[in-house]
Amino acid sequence: MDTTTPRRCGWANSANPLYLEYHDNEWGIPCHDERRLFEMLNLEGAQAGLSWETILNKRASYSLAFDQWDAKKIAAYDADKVAELLANPGIVRNRLKVAAAISNAQAYLRLCEECGSLDAYLWAFVDGQPIVNDGERIIKTELSDRISKDLGKRGFKFVGSTIIYAYMQAIGMVQDHAADCAWRCP
Repeated sequence: MDTTTPRRCGWANSANPLYLEYHDNEWGIPCHDERRLFEMLNLEGAQAGLSWETILNKRASYSLAFDQWDAKKIAAYDADKVAELLANPGIVRNRLKVAAAISNAQAYLRLCEECGSLDAYLWAFVDGQPIVNDGERIIKTELSDRISKDLGKRGFKFVGSTIIYAYMQAIGMVQDHAADCAWRCP
């Protein structure tokens, strides 16, 4: 066994450098970048029923296809743009998921008018501090249930509790690195 390679969470066992980069430099790290918060919300929804590695492999294509996650542009997409997206092999070509990204952009803009930003809205649920768990496998919680229900009421799509919990992990609202992972917060 190579003792120079730091231990990672068990799920981060891919040889894919994108997957390892994601684990090492994004997952579980608190994010307050508005565009990335919006991007990750949509990518987590796009992942439903697929592997996260599939989405990471398509992430750059998603960014290009969805105007670098500019919510104002996405909210205005028309039928021609939807047809273009559904023909794009660089993304998951699922009509419901593409429609969800457009609905999410519209809901996001409304949420920002009401709450100031997605960042302010999300981090208020945890008083601005990440929840640090003991590294056991969790797929949803009472908090992810609550956020999921609220986002759904606000018009967001593909925001079930399990998706929202994965999103919370992705943006660092929850830190679930394994106890023996070198990236675990002290």
